[in-house]
Amino acid sequence: MSIMNSFSLEGKIALVTGASYGIGFAIAKAYAKAGATICFNDLDQEKVDKALEAYTAEGIHAQGYVCDVTDEEAVKVMVDAIEREVGVIDILVNNAGIIKRIPMHEMSAKDFRQVIDVDLNAPFIVSKAVIPSMIQKGGGKIINICSMMSELGRETVSAYAAAKGGLKMLTKNIASEYGEFNIQCNGIGPGYIATPQTAPLREVQPDNTRHPFDQFIIAKTPAARWGTPEDLMGPAIFLASDASNFVNGHVLYVDGGILAYIGKQPK
Repeated sequence: MSIMNSFSLEGKIALVTGASYGIGFAIAKAYAKAGATICFNDLDQEKVDKALEAYTAEGIHAQGYVCDVTDEEAVKVMVDAIEREVGVIDILVNNAGIIKRIPMHEMSAKDFRQVIDVDLNAPFIVSKAVIPSMIQKGGGKIINICSMMSELGRETVSAYAAAKGGLKMLTKNIASEYGEFNIQCNGIGPGYIATPQTAPLREVQPDNTRHPFDQFIIAKTPAARWGTPEDLMGPAIFLASDASNFVNGHVLYVDGGILAYIGKQPK
């Protein structure tokens, strides 16, 4: 097999949770271009249908499912349906997530629990659902979408940082527990990515200056730019392919160098 063939996903079945738009959509699109069959979920049929239109516009035939990934029984029903209608899942990307930017002393325990439920409990639930068939099939790939907040703290994101730090350790533990079954579990830690969700933080101000947060991110990033969803495609293909068969329990940070950089000295 040539080295380039080791990056092929031909014949693989991938489930990318929450892949209706943004990072998840970009990863799913990359997988489809690499040969995989794409399955995804969202919370209601309207969102699934809208995403299916977006996939069709890209020339991709995807399978969409309505499922709340925090609901263990609903996840089991979805995974059973995928196995019955499409086949055993070879690649799982735990992408679905939320963030609530609230100062910790003002955040309710209910809001904290919701973030933990979506960003940490859901990856546990979905991974648990796909692992038995992966074992039976002889292997698989699980990729958790972590964050720079898996390593760093910042104001107003206590729940998100706690969840993503936990997800980093869940990644390592899945790798430890199931590596002997040829299951590799790794994470991707995106930096600040230009998506519709972050667009307000990049808007030009009335005085034609950059948004203060935009200035902050550019100054903290050696690449001097925001990332794009396309920047995540290559790393995601690598971790889903045979090229990464001996990579396990690793978090690959795709952040333009932020985590390596102490920042510029003030003038």
